[in-house]
Amino acid sequence: MTYLPDDVYALVEESVPLLCVDFVPVRATTRGREVGLIMRDSPFGAVWCHLGGRVLRGETLVNALRRHARDTLTVDLDIDLNAQPGRVYEWFPADLAPEDGTEHGQDPRKHSVGLSYVVTLVGEPSPRNEAIAFDYFPVDDLPDPMWPGSGRLLQHLVS
Repeated sequence: MTYLPDDVYALVEESVPLLCVDFVPVRATTRGREVGLIMRDSPFGAVWCHLGGRVLRGETLVNALRRHARDTLTVDLDIDLNAQPGRVYEWFPADLAPEDGTEHGQDPRKHSVGLSYVVTLVGEPSPRNEAIAFDYFPVDDLPDPMWPGSGRLLQHLVS
C-alpha cells in the first residue's frame, strides 16, 4: 500500500469525504444481544464507540473490516466476502454539519462516510492501538460517555 505524506493527507482530509468501514460486534447471551465497543481517546476525551476506519486504495470493504479488527482487537471476523453494510452513516465536523435534519455523527477531524456492518468476532479480543479497552454491553444499556453519533448508529444497526 502506498501512503500519502502527512501534509498531502491533511489536504485530502480538508477537501473530500473519506470512505470508511464501521462495525459493531454482536453476540447473543442469556441476557439478550450485546454489542462490543472500544474505549478510546478522542477529541471528546475518553469515549466508548464502535470500531472501524478508512478503506485503503485497492482494498476490498471486507478486507478493510478484517484489517481494522486485527489492528484494534487482534481478532478476525466471521463475514461473507461480499457482505453488504447494514447502514450508511455520515460523520461531519461541526462547521460542515448539515442543518436540514440529516442524521449524522460528529467528527471534528474530517467528513467521512461510513459503511456500517454488524459482525461476529473470531477469537478473543485483545485491545491495542487506538483501543484502550473493549467490552460487550446490552443493546439497551450502552455505556457513557459515547462518541457523539455512535449510539444512534448502533440503534440503527441492531434494531
